[in-house]
Amino acid sequence: MFDKLKKILSKLDADYGDIRYEIKNEVVISFNGKELTQISTNSTDGYVVRALKDGGFASSVFTKEDDAEKAVGKVVENSRLIAKNLEKPVKLTETEVVNDTFIPELKEDPREVSIPEKLELVRKYVGIPLSHEKIQTISLSYQEVVREKYFTSTQGTQLREDLITTSLSGEIVSRDGNLIQNIRVGTGGSSGFSIIRDQEKLLEKRTKIVLDLLKAKPVKGGAYNCILNPNMGGVFTHEAFGHFSEADLIEDLPAMREKMKIGEKLGSEVLNIVDNPTLPNQLGFYKYDDEGIKARPTQLMKDGVLTGRLHSRRTAFEFGEPLSGHCIAEDYSYAPIIRMGTIFIQPGEHSFDDLVNMLGDGLYILDAKGGATSGESFTFGAQYGYQVKGGKVKEMIRDINISGNLYQTLKNITAVGDDFVLSKVGGCGKGQVNIRSCFGGPHVLVKNLVIGGV
Repeated sequence: MFDKLKKILSKLDADYGDIRYEIKNEVVISFNGKELTQISTNSTDGYVVRALKDGGFASSVFTKEDDAEKAVGKVVENSRLIAKNLEKPVKLTETEVVNDTFIPELKEDPREVSIPEKLELVRKYVGIPLSHEKIQTISLSYQEVVREKYFTSTQGTQLREDLITTSLSGEIVSRDGNLIQNIRVGTGGSSGFSIIRDQEKLLEKRTKIVLDLLKAKPVKGGAYNCILNPNMGGVFTHEAFGHFSEADLIEDLPAMREKMKIGEKLGSEVLNIVDNPTLPNQLGFYKYDDEGIKARPTQLMKDGVLTGRLHSRRTAFEFGEPLSGHCIAEDYSYAPIIRMGTIFIQPGEHSFDDLVNMLGDGLYILDAKGGATSGESFTFGAQYGYQVKGGKVKEMIRDINISGNLYQTLKNITAVGDDFVLSKVGGCGKGQVNIRSCFGGPHVLVKNLVIGGV
């Protein structure tokens, strides 16, 4: 394969070029209640070629080898056209030449598990919630995505890496008269098929929560001191803070670049944030990004001070900052863009009981449920929560929305737990879909969160 890719690149009249070839295999098994709604397997492949010519940088996607020469000509032509319309030429940060192959060690390769066995496992999980009287339905899907990637560049880098993702995700719906509640359920990762097995307790736990929600009271709106669980805190970190750490999102926004200057004090002194795609067996793990750059941990915030940013080769040069290995594509259909890998608040020193005692009276908010950001402002739904009174977790609450200002909220994080949980099902829709976008962290204590309710 590499000989073929090098032959294509040899026809590229450019100052720099690279090409990525991928074979993508997918399996999807979906249920809506007891009904099997989808069972599919799909295999596709394709190429992405990029070229830097006279300061213009362009990409071209093609799926047939016979179209390679046409794609190479087109990408150079487009690079020249872009160069003529730029005020400043594109430059790429220099990087080391790498020659490596990385095939992950899996705890049971999903490709070696038969479709009938996968089907019956999902069917068994579907039956767990449906055995309860007040469960209206469950939607549940198994998804398996295998990306076999080959990358080479005119600078001599040559990489082969597999990304293998398995997930089980869906929603359980309960009903009592006119009252309907729902809860999300999911597990998965990059460690192999074994993580999909033995998930009966997960289904039972989520079923109990959605049944308990039928008896929960809607939260009363107001400003509260709150504890956010790892999922809720992780979504805040990803959505409200993490995207502003992606250099391509702020490079053309002067006001945001000013606020997000390295060295600025943005959060409380207890706050440390990292993006680390090198954590083995986690959903967000990879060894090399789609520019051929080795992934590395990036300290984004230390003691509340902004210390780093996520980059492509282009933005690293533009900002004069180090490469981070965070330029990722959904698959062979796209050129890569800057993406988070595994972003989280680093654990602190407080146990959960410590946090509850420090909170005294307030709310314990669990598991994100949609949301949106607009500039510095954010709004997220929560799947459920609890009243906290006198340092004790009390009644369940529902219908929760939290909102606030990013920078004020970062300063209002006053204590960080010593636990650490990362998401097993991810996803980010910035420009492209990244199913391996991972987030999480510890429990965190936040002052004065605005809670929408009755």
